[in-house]
Amino acid sequence: MNVCKNREQGASILSILIVIMVAGVFFTVGFKLYTPYWDHLTIKSVVEDISLDQEELKKPLGEVRRDIDRRLRINQVSLQDREDLKLKLEEGVIYFDLKYERRVPMFYNVDAVVKFEEHFEARKP
Repeated sequence: MNVCKNREQGASILSILIVIMVAGVFFTVGFKLYTPYWDHLTIKSVVEDISLDQEELKKPLGEVRRDIDRRLRINQVSLQDREDLKLKLEEGVIYFDLKYERRVPMFYNVDAVVKFEEHFEARKP
């Protein structure tokens, strides 16, 4: 039985490079998707705060909408389309429907589409 005990074992340069490349791709994707998710958390927070503020809910829907837009501008976040956030008053209940998507360019001609959909209700005082 001839066993070579001096033979080295471990990861080769090629396998280390592949692991680094895969980690780099995941890091890049995560870094690019961080911004839309962070913006959504800010938008969601603004809409939640408005839906819980009884003084704000006493106002007409137009003023509530202006206050939401103002808070979003202060936080340096914007909705691309006015229809992304719909306000509706039915039988004393205000419905806040937040539904939109963001397209994030990834690599060359590859894009990622991130969809967000939230629904809030508040009883008008």
